[in-house]
Parts: sequence; structure tokens; C-alpha cells
Amino acid sequence: MSLQGKQIIGFALSAEGEGTFQAFNPTTGEKLPTRFYRATRNELEQAAQKAQDAFQIYRKKSGIEKAAFLEKIAEEIENIGDELVQMATAETGLPAGRIQGERGRTTGQLRLFAQLLRDGSWVNARIEGALPDRQPLPRVDIRMMQRPLGPVGVFGASNFPLAFSVAGGDTASALAAGCPVIVKAHSAHPGTSELVGQAIQQAAQKSQMPDGVFSLLHGSGTEIGAGLVQHPYIKAIGFTGSYQGGMALFHLAANRPEPIPVYAEMGSTNPVFVLPQIMKEKGEAIAQQFAASVTLGVGQFCTNPGMLIAHKTEDYSQFLGNLETQFQNAAGGVMLTQGIQTAYLNGIAKHSEDEKVSIVAEGNEGTGFTAVKPVLFKTDAQAIAENHNLSEEIFGPTSVLVEANSKEELLKIAQNLEGHLTATIHGTPEELLEYADLVDLLEQKVGRLLINGFPTGVEVCHAMTHGGPFPASSDSRSTSVGTAAIYRFTRPVSYQNFPEGLLPDELKDANPLNIWRLVNGEFQK
Repeated sequence: MSLQGKQIIGFALSAEGEGTFQAFNPTTGEKLPTRFYRATRNELEQAAQKAQDAFQIYRKKSGIEKAAFLEKIAEEIENIGDELVQMATAETGLPAGRIQGERGRTTGQLRLFAQLLRDGSWVNARIEGALPDRQPLPRVDIRMMQRPLGPVGVFGASNFPLAFSVAGGDTASALAAGCPVIVKAHSAHPGTSELVGQAIQQAAQKSQMPDGVFSLLHGSGTEIGAGLVQHPYIKAIGFTGSYQGGMALFHLAANRPEPIPVYAEMGSTNPVFVLPQIMKEKGEAIAQQFAASVTLGVGQFCTNPGMLIAHKTEDYSQFLGNLETQFQNAAGGVMLTQGIQTAYLNGIAKHSEDEKVSIVAEGNEGTGFTAVKPVLFKTDAQAIAENHNLSEEIFGPTSVLVEANSKEELLKIAQNLEGHLTATIHGTPEELLEYADLVDLLEQKVGRLLINGFPTGVEVCHAMTHGGPFPASSDSRSTSVGTAAIYRFTRPVSYQNFPEGLLPDELKDANPLNIWRLVNGEFQK
């Protein structure tokens, strides 16, 4: 494939705008050669109109047809080969192994949604047969299933150029639901975005999907991004990024004449609690694994554990020493953009100026233009309670160790937490039962609760929740990872007193798709 630097609008390419920009290599500090055209409002309008027209066709495609489309996208992404890996590493500074793994995750989740579609039971079909003789009033035949919302706008994420970007989870789940997608490419990796966008375009053509089922636009968030959210044809938004960015989109969507849902995943601190007995038994291993989790990918994961709450006992000093050693030996690296590097350094400086915060250890400076080093801070429960800033995410390889002097103090910290994507408890079987009230508290604060692990691995599967109470995400009822994400882009429709010939196959008496359905209150095929 060759880069064009143009907008992908359905099956066409477009470059109406005069303004261009170039990607930036965070390792070398050099601009990459391809110039990308910024989309115009007219090009956005073309993409939206095509998406709306495509929706009238795509919404009626069978699960088998949509599954084949998703599988073809995965195949076309794999066909790009090493070119995709080389482009992504140049634009992000991430190592080739990480990009290869992320490519596998991207194609894997596309195929997982295809599997869901081929089964078909996800539509949650419900049938209540007519009861003409019911007293005091008869009941007519009523049937219900999930139907697609309409065209969806997706914003590519900075930290996952593949798995949370052009063909990432938001796009996969929206296409699976039956919704055309317009992606606003992230300016940090436009070349990677275009290569994947070309793959989706080719897959759509080869799968006989309608023109406009997918489009890709480059441009600023304040103009093209805002225009996408406000366009009347767009019925939902998927976003992964900062709190400020997510809330800006949320307010734009809420203030439309027709408000629409914004599924914004806005990061979190992902607190980790270490209980006394397991600290005594496995403190060295926990310290090692915690440091590895904090510094993985230069800390540029939304599930990076940015807070460690430890119950101080006679074994705490040794645990603290182990943490200090691990962070002193930790390696830094390059961050994805200069903006992310600046935000990280500003966050480190702000913590360093707080008199109630001390530095436990600093790691080794990375090499490269946007390089940073890991830092572990320490404070206490009172400081966390008094200074909300200490609980906020610093995106990068840093964390804050919070000392709790008692079980009551530890529980108070948990009680005062805002919403997070994850929370983790390390404890022996006995003390996990003793701290059951901690589990109860954290269940109300997060979307995923872990025991004796670390949150930086997010499995793509049917049971995963990647989301959480505000401000971790804008809607705690949904997930951005796993097949349950499909329900963000659907709505229930009831069909009352319909003749058999007008019903969707999913709701017909004969059940031609052989799916699981709730029929008169009982699940059956």
C-alpha cells in the first residue's frame, strides 16, 4: 500500500483542503515525509451523507454477511504485513513486538465479533405470544430485539494505534451492530490510520458492503471532531483519551437538538491495595510485579496502576525497600507525543512541589526525543483525603504509594475514591475474607475488580468490562472491550401484532436462524 494523505470517504479518496500536517517520530524528533490533508467541512458532510445512505442498506445485512465483512477486514489488515508494523513504530516509538501483538489483538477482536454475529443470539430476541382469552384484557403478540442506532463517530486513541484506533474495538463493535462508522484519525499516527483505513475500504468493496459503510477523516478535534459529534446523522460516539477531551465531546453531544450517547473512556488511577499478610509472604514479588506494571509501555496504558495503598505493619519497611529497588532499576522510554511528554513532566513537577509528597525512587532516563524516566512517590492517607490532585491520573510511568496506618484508614481511602476502570486487592485467602467490606466498597467504584494480579492486561473476551463509574468513563453501563460493547450501538425495538412475513428472521416463529430466544419467559431455541 502507498500513503496518499487523503480522506477516505466511502470508496473514494478526497483532498479538498489546503492545510496539511506531518506525523512526528517521537524517538528521533523528526517529521515523517508524508503530508496529510486536513479534512474540510464539505468532506465531513460527504462522509456523513454516505454513512446515512449506507445505513439504510447495511442495517439490513444478515449476521453472516456482517461477520464475513469483519473477517475480511482482519484478513486485509494482516495482508499489509511488515509495512504496518514499520509505520506504527515510526509514528509512535513503540517497539515492533508491541505493535505485532496489538495487530493480533485488533484482528482477534474483529473475528470475535464475527463469531458473535454468526451465532446470532446476541440480539436478545424476546417473544410474548398473543393471549386473546386473557382476562380482564387480552394480550396481543409482542416481540422485541436489538437494532442498530445509525452512523457512529469513532475517535482514534493516541496510545493504541491499532487496537483502539481505526479498526479497534469501537469500530468493530459498531460495524457488528449494523452501524456505518466515520473515524476521526488521531494526528499522532495518521500513516498507520490510513493503512488500516485502506484495508477496511478494500474489505468493504470485496464484501459487497454499501459505499459509505466506512470513512476516515484527518483534521483537528476542534473542527472536524466537533463537527462529527454535532452532525445530525451521527447517532453515537466512541472515544478513548483524556478527561478533558471526553467531556468536551460529551457536552457537545448533550447540547445537540437531538442529544446522542458519548461512550468516552477517560482513563483512571486504577488503585492497588496490598494487605498485611500477603505483604509479609510475597512482598518482594508484589513489588517487582507492581513496578513492571507501572512502567509497561512507558506507563502509557489507561489501566496503568497509578496508586498503591499499603497497610503499614512490621513488614512494611522491607516492602518499601523492595519498591525502591525495583523503581531505581526501572527503565524509562519515549512517550507517544511531545504533548504527552510535557503533560507527564508537568504532573511529576506538581507532585514534587507538594510538601506532603516525597520521592521514593527515580528510574533510569530513557533514550529518545520524548524520553522520560519512572518515578515513585509516597504520601499518606490524610494527604490523599485533603488533596484531590494526588488521586488524579498522570499518564506515564509513575505511581503514588499511599501509607495506611490501620484497616479503618485503608477502608476510608477506598470509600473516598472516585470512579476507576479497575481496582486490585492483594491478599491471602483468609484476609480477603476479613477485608470483604473492602471488596464491597471497590465493587461500587470500578468496572473490573482484580484479586492478586495487575490491571495492565485487558483480555478481549465475552466477559470483559473495560469502563467504570464517572470519571473513568462517561457511561458506567457499557464496556469498550469485549463483545458486550455491541450494545452501545443498538436500541431495543418492539414489533406488535406483526404478520409473520414482516418480522425479522430473529423473531419468526420457525426461528430460521436457530438462535436462543426468550419465548414466553423461557429461554429456548
